[in-house]
Amino acid sequence: MAIARLSGGPLDGQIIPLEPGASDSLIMPYGEGQLIYERAGADANTGAHDGPTAATFVYVEATADIDPDPDQRDE
Repeated sequence: MAIARLSGGPLDGQIIPLEPGASDSLIMPYGEGQLIYERAGADANTGAHDGPTAATFVYVEATADIDPDPDQRDE
């Protein structure tokens, strides 16, 4: 099993399972829109005995505004 390490954006620091043959971009639902992360650099730990293969994905954009507290109003 491979893992994806997410960098930047609202999911910064998250680690998620990565399906075999995954593309170079991850598109994930988030709120009313989607988050887009793209693979950065080469995969790590690709040997037989050095742990799960890890790929780093960096935040590119969101398809909708990201508002962590939609109930908060400017007064």
